[in-house]
Amino acid sequence: MNLKKFYYKKIKSTNDKAILHIRKGVEKGIIVAEFQTKGKGRRGNKWISFKGNLFMTVFFEIQNQTSLNKITKINCLIVQKCLQKFTDYEVVIKKPNDILINQQKISGILQEIIFKKKKRYLVIGIGINLNKSPKIKKYKTNFINYFTKKNVTKLQIFNLLCKTYEKKIGQFR
Repeated sequence: MNLKKFYYKKIKSTNDKAILHIRKGVEKGIIVAEFQTKGKGRRGNKWISFKGNLFMTVFFEIQNQTSLNKITKINCLIVQKCLQKFTDYEVVIKKPNDILINQQKISGILQEIIFKKKKRYLVIGIGINLNKSPKIKKYKTNFINYFTKKNVTKLQIFNLLCKTYEKKIGQFR
């Protein structure tokens, strides 16, 4: 299943833009932005968005009986396996939705469920620290290119995630 791709230079939030597309009648797609001014994290936290990192959201319709636990597990595995292709370091999932290398957060996933006309849509925000990471007191952070032999580009990771989601959408049903 091909997902329509939307590119933005600067927006508030890729998840918010995906929700706006759903409300306008777009049923599936991928949003990518060069920069977010109000990236979202879990529990109302802010995702700190440094220019050059990857900010994207995938959205599509899912069945009503699909459990949030199953959805979270699938999304974490997709991001983990994609990032693992670029490094020899072990990429691990820290429940519920963080991706770590050497106990340092390099990626986060924010899932939202939206209802429109009795349909249920999954909105999956993915932030990946590619070239720079924020300094946060509560936990260590880093970026994927710190752990690679050859710098990975945003386009390489974006294309791999796009292809993977297009193949795996059936798992969410």
